[in-house]
Formats: sequence, C-alpha cells, structure tokens
Amino acid sequence: MQGFIININKVRDEDLIVSILTKDKLKTAYRFYGARHSTINLGYLIDFETQISVKSNIAQLRNIIHLAHSWNLDMDRFYFWQQFVKLFYGHLKDIENLDDFYFELLVNCAKKWQKQNPKRVIVEAYLELLFYEGRLHSLEECFLCEEKITSDEVALARAFLPAHTECIHNKGLKMPKLKKLFSTKQTILLDDDEVEYLYMVTQEGF
Repeated sequence: MQGFIININKVRDEDLIVSILTKDKLKTAYRFYGARHSTINLGYLIDFETQISVKSNIAQLRNIIHLAHSWNLDMDRFYFWQQFVKLFYGHLKDIENLDDFYFELLVNCAKKWQKQNPKRVIVEAYLELLFYEGRLHSLEECFLCEEKITSDEVALARAFLPAHTECIHNKGLKMPKLKKLFSTKQTILLDDDEVEYLYMVTQEGF
C-alpha cells in the first residue's frame, strides 16, 4: 500500500503516531522507535504495511519503504511540500474513507514539484480542490457584506472567498485576472507577486 505522510505526532520514547493519506483512506498507524526502522518524515510518499496489535487499537506501521522524489533533497522545495501536505491533514483529519481525488492530487503535484515553482503548484492545486468540493465561489459578490463587487479589484479570504478590499482591509487582485484563474486553474498569466498573494491565502487552510 502507498500513501503520503501528512501528519506525525511524537509520543513516549520517540514512538510516532503517523497519519497517511492513501488512495481511499486516511490511515492512522503507530510506528515504534528503533534502529531497524526506516527513517520517515512529514511529506514522504511511502510503501508500507499495517499490522493489528492486540495491545493497541491503532495498527502498527511495518515494512516501510520511502518512495523518494528527486526534489526531496532540495531543502527549500521540501519545506514548501511539508507546509502543503499539512493543509491536507487539517482538512481531512476527521474523515476516514476518501475519494481518490486527494491522493491523486498530491501525486500530480509531486510530479510537477521539481520543474515548476512550488507556490504556483500549490495555488493551482488549491483551486482544483475547491472546485472538486464545490466551494470555488463566483467573484461577483462579497462574502462579508453580500453586496455586488463592482470594483476592478477583488480581495480573497480563506478558501478564496471574494470580498471588497475595504471589507476585508486587504489589497486585492485584478478582477479579469482572477476570473481567468478561476476558470482555467492555471497561474500562467499571474506575476510572482500575485502568486505570492494567493499562496499566502492558501496557508490559512482549505
């Protein structure tokens, strides 16, 4: 079985409780500390097995193989990856059975991670997730005051909810660019400052 480690909690004696996003589940497993165990880290794609223990209601994580990506040794890229996968844990932690969309989204992002700007990959994946879940809103109405947005700039809150810049007390981006972004889910028409703005919104969570 394969999955992405999206959360790690340390417990007694360096043991770990690990949350793994697989194709159809969010699995929780116990990893005992020991020299014979493979090194694991937040964000790793691993092949693994689980074994039920009579001493615990949490399965034991066994036979771990790290399926490394070429960018895993690039500290900057790996840092952004870890911040990204943390968002999935916050969003999915109360769900056990999942559609394969979430696993496949991470697989596709991992393929792009080496050659593309990670922040652009994150923004585009964020849009795909919101669209898949039916939460990618129209840009026509402010979610705070519920009035029509007639200005040329739109501010975005968590989950890319649109707002008047004066309502949210934050700068915005040009309406035509955002409309194109929301329809194509591609950042190609945005400059780096605009991508940075959107990236910072993604860090507030899904």
